[in-house]
Amino acid sequence: MEPKSVPEVVLNSGHKMPMIGFGTGTVPLPPPHELIPAFIAAIQAGYRHFDTAAYYGSEESLGKAIAHALQQGLINNRSEIFVTTKLWCTDAHPGLVIPALKNSLQRLGLEHVDLYLIHFPVRLREGVKGTNYNKGDILPLDIKGTWEDMELCYKLGLAKSIGLSNFGVKKLSEVLQNATIPPTLVQEKD
Repeated sequence: MEPKSVPEVVLNSGHKMPMIGFGTGTVPLPPPHELIPAFIAAIQAGYRHFDTAAYYGSEESLGKAIAHALQQGLINNRSEIFVTTKLWCTDAHPGLVIPALKNSLQRLGLEHVDLYLIHFPVRLREGVKGTNYNKGDILPLDIKGTWEDMELCYKLGLAKSIGLSNFGVKKLSEVLQNATIPPTLVQEKD
Protein backbone atom coordinates (compact mmCIF):
# COMPACT_ATOMS: atom_id res chain seq x y z
CA MET A 1 0.00 0.00 0.00
CA GLU A 2 1.34 3.43 -1.00
CA PRO A 3 1.78 5.89 1.90
CA LYS A 4 -0.65 8.81 1.84
CA SER A 5 0.83 12.18 1.04
CA VAL A 6 1.02 14.71 3.84
CA PRO A 7 -0.15 18.29 3.20
CA GLU A 8 2.66 20.83 2.97
CA VAL A 9 2.97 24.50 3.77
CA VAL A 10 5.26 26.92 1.94
CA LEU A 11 7.50 28.74 4.43
CA ASN A 12 8.60 32.37 4.04
CA SER A 13 11.98 30.99 2.91
CA GLY A 14 10.21 29.49 -0.11
CA HIS A 15 10.74 25.90 1.04
CA LYS A 16 7.91 23.42 1.55
CA MET A 17 7.43 21.77 4.94
CA PRO A 18 5.22 18.73 5.60
CA MET A 19 2.55 19.78 8.10
CA ILE A 20 2.76 16.53 10.05
CA GLY A 21 6.09 15.63 11.61
CA PHE A 22 7.60 12.80 13.61
CA GLY A 23 9.03 14.00 16.92
CA THR A 24 12.22 12.28 18.06
CA GLY A 25 12.49 13.52 21.65
CA THR A 26 11.60 11.04 24.37
CA VAL A 27 12.64 10.29 27.93
CA PRO A 28 14.32 7.96 28.44
CA LEU A 29 15.93 7.90 25.01
CA PRO A 30 15.89 4.36 23.58
CA PRO A 31 19.20 2.96 22.36
CA PRO A 32 20.13 3.37 18.67
CA HIS A 33 19.28 -0.27 17.86
CA GLU A 34 15.66 0.60 18.75
CA LEU A 35 15.55 4.19 17.46
CA ILE A 36 16.93 3.58 13.97
CA PRO A 37 14.32 0.93 13.06
CA ALA A 38 11.57 3.15 14.52
CA PHE A 39 12.65 6.04 12.29
CA ILE A 40 12.88 3.73 9.26
CA ALA A 41 9.37 2.42 9.99
CA ALA A 42 8.15 6.03 10.18
CA ILE A 43 9.66 6.73 6.74
CA GLN A 44 7.99 3.56 5.39
CA ALA A 45 4.69 4.75 6.87
CA GLY A 46 4.99 8.04 4.97
CA TYR A 47 6.51 10.47 7.47
CA ARG A 48 8.70 12.99 5.69
CA HIS A 49 9.24 15.59 8.43
CA PHE A 50 11.42 14.69 11.40
CA ASP A 51 11.85 16.97 14.40
CA THR A 52 15.03 16.45 16.40
CA ALA A 53 17.35 18.56 18.56
CA ALA A 54 20.87 18.52 19.90
CA TYR A 55 19.32 18.19 23.37
CA TYR A 56 17.27 15.09 22.47
CA GLY A 57 20.30 12.95 21.62
CA SER A 58 18.49 11.45 18.62
CA GLU A 59 20.29 13.22 15.75
CA GLU A 60 22.79 10.45 15.04
CA SER A 61 20.15 7.71 14.96
CA LEU A 62 17.94 9.82 12.71
CA GLY A 63 20.85 10.42 10.34
CA LYS A 64 21.57 6.70 10.16
CA ALA A 65 17.90 5.98 9.44
CA ILE A 66 17.86 8.54 6.61
CA ALA A 67 21.05 7.03 5.15
CA HIS A 68 19.47 3.56 5.36
CA ALA A 69 16.28 4.79 3.70
CA LEU A 70 18.33 6.21 0.83
CA GLN A 71 20.39 3.03 0.46
CA GLN A 72 17.29 0.83 0.48
CA GLY A 73 15.37 3.04 -1.96
CA LEU A 74 12.66 3.98 0.56
CA ILE A 75 13.31 7.55 -0.55
CA ASN A 76 14.95 8.62 -3.81
CA ASN A 77 16.95 11.56 -2.50
CA ARG A 78 17.64 13.65 0.60
CA SER A 79 15.21 16.37 -0.48
CA GLU A 80 12.28 14.01 0.25
CA ILE A 81 12.96 14.28 3.99
CA PHE A 82 12.49 17.54 5.93
CA VAL A 83 14.74 17.69 8.99
CA THR A 84 14.24 20.18 11.81
CA THR A 85 16.82 20.44 14.57
CA LYS A 86 17.35 22.90 17.37
CA LEU A 87 20.10 24.94 19.00
CA TRP A 88 20.51 24.04 22.68
CA CYS A 89 20.64 26.74 25.36
CA THR A 90 24.35 26.28 26.16
CA ASP A 91 25.13 27.30 22.57
CA ALA A 92 22.67 30.21 22.34
CA HIS A 93 25.35 32.88 22.04
CA PRO A 94 27.19 34.60 19.19
CA GLY A 95 30.14 32.54 18.04
CA LEU A 96 28.63 29.28 19.32
CA VAL A 97 25.64 28.94 16.97
CA ILE A 98 27.44 27.90 13.78
CA PRO A 99 29.75 25.37 15.48
CA ALA A 100 26.69 23.90 17.23
CA LEU A 101 24.86 23.52 13.91
CA LYS A 102 27.95 21.98 12.30
CA ASN A 103 28.07 19.46 15.17
CA SER A 104 24.40 18.64 14.60
CA LEU A 105 25.02 18.22 10.86
CA GLN A 106 27.92 15.88 11.59
CA ARG A 107 25.73 13.76 13.89
CA LEU A 108 22.96 13.74 11.28
CA GLY A 109 25.36 13.00 8.43
CA LEU A 110 23.81 15.84 6.42
CA GLU A 111 25.12 18.89 4.58
CA HIS A 112 22.18 21.06 5.69
CA VAL A 113 19.02 20.98 7.77
CA ASP A 114 15.72 22.17 6.41
CA LEU A 115 14.83 24.12 9.55
CA TYR A 116 17.06 25.25 12.42
CA LEU A 117 15.36 26.61 15.54
CA ILE A 118 16.57 28.30 18.71
CA HIS A 119 15.18 25.74 21.18
CA PHE A 120 14.38 28.13 24.07
CA PRO A 121 14.83 31.88 24.67
CA VAL A 122 17.37 31.08 27.41
CA ARG A 123 21.14 30.88 27.59
CA LEU A 124 22.74 28.42 29.99
CA ARG A 125 26.36 28.27 31.03
CA GLU A 126 28.57 25.72 29.29
CA GLY A 127 28.43 22.24 30.77
CA VAL A 128 24.84 22.41 32.04
CA LYS A 129 23.12 19.15 31.11
CA GLY A 130 19.40 18.82 30.66
CA THR A 131 16.75 21.04 32.14
CA ASN A 132 17.78 20.67 35.78
CA TYR A 133 19.63 23.92 36.31
CA ASN A 134 19.68 26.60 38.96
CA LYS A 135 19.52 30.37 38.77
CA GLY A 136 23.33 30.63 38.67
CA ASP A 137 23.38 28.57 35.44
CA ILE A 138 21.31 31.17 33.53
CA LEU A 139 23.36 33.69 31.58
CA PRO A 140 22.27 36.86 29.76
CA LEU A 141 20.88 36.00 26.32
CA ASP A 142 22.23 38.14 23.50
CA ILE A 143 19.18 37.61 21.29
CA LYS A 144 20.36 40.09 18.65
CA GLY A 145 23.78 38.46 18.23
CA THR A 146 22.39 34.94 18.46
CA TRP A 147 19.81 35.68 15.77
CA GLU A 148 22.51 37.24 13.57
CA ASP A 149 24.37 33.92 13.78
CA MET A 150 21.15 32.06 12.92
CA GLU A 151 20.85 34.29 9.84
CA LEU A 152 24.44 33.40 8.95
CA CYS A 153 23.54 29.69 9.16
CA TYR A 154 20.89 30.41 6.53
CA LYS A 155 23.22 32.52 4.36
CA LEU A 156 25.91 29.80 4.47
CA GLY A 157 23.39 27.18 3.33
CA LEU A 158 23.70 25.16 6.52
CA ALA A 159 19.98 25.70 7.22
CA LYS A 160 17.37 26.26 4.51
CA SER A 161 15.06 27.99 6.99
CA ILE A 162 15.51 29.40 10.50
CA GLY A 163 13.07 29.94 13.32
CA LEU A 164 12.24 29.82 17.00
CA SER A 165 10.85 27.35 19.50
CA ASN A 166 9.10 28.09 22.79
CA PHE A 167 9.31 31.88 22.33
CA GLY A 168 6.60 34.11 23.74
CA VAL A 169 5.44 37.37 22.20
CA LYS A 170 7.95 39.56 24.10
CA LYS A 171 11.02 37.52 23.06
CA LEU A 172 9.69 37.14 19.51
CA SER A 173 9.35 40.94 19.33
CA GLU A 174 13.01 41.30 20.37
CA VAL A 175 14.05 39.02 17.51
CA LEU A 176 11.86 40.83 14.98
CA GLN A 177 13.25 44.25 15.95
CA ASN A 178 16.71 43.23 14.77
CA ALA A 179 16.09 40.52 12.17
CA THR A 180 17.06 41.01 8.56
CA ILE A 181 15.68 37.53 7.92
CA PRO A 182 12.46 37.02 9.91
CA PRO A 183 11.89 33.68 11.63
CA THR A 184 10.21 31.14 9.37
CA LEU A 185 8.05 29.94 12.22
CA VAL A 186 7.67 29.77 15.97
CA GLN A 187 7.21 26.18 17.13
CA GLU A 188 5.05 25.60 20.21
CA LYS A 189 4.23 22.35 21.98
CA ASP A 190 0.51 22.97 22.40
